[in-house]
Amino acid sequence: MMPALYRMPSDADGLPWRHAVECLERARNYWLATTRPDGRPHARPVFGVRLSGGMYFDGFCKTRWARNFAAQPVVEVHLESGDEVVIVEGELDGFTPEPALAAHITEDFAAKYVGYRVEAADGVYRVCPHLTLAWSVEPVDGVRWKNATRELSSST
Repeated sequence: MMPALYRMPSDADGLPWRHAVECLERARNYWLATTRPDGRPHARPVFGVRLSGGMYFDGFCKTRWARNFAAQPVVEVHLESGDEVVIVEGELDGFTPEPALAAHITEDFAAKYVGYRVEAADGVYRVCPHLTLAWSVEPVDGVRWKNATRELSSST
């Protein structure tokens, strides 16, 4: 809950959902925050793409954040810039996508990160969001969306 002092509007008066989606699509890097097995936080910038209503990240299974995920799959995703704030809270899901989705993920990574190749068929991580927060420079237009079933899509 945001204190009244923050003057956050209700969902109807705040930023539209499309604002959060556009910020996520524009971002080059994302800060991924996981929890270490001993409870300490761990944050790292990672590459990712937003595609077909989801956020997808790649990462070698032996990285600290991937090992954290294996022990406790909760995650927060933040944009790299503080000019626009979008915070996605949820769980990571390690999966092997269907061939058509794997091809799209690989193509989107190649288009976004020139010279970088991800092998989506070898497994990627998908964020399953529970809650998304967003605001612009001043936190007077912020809004919170509960995403238990909502995908990170462009719907309202």
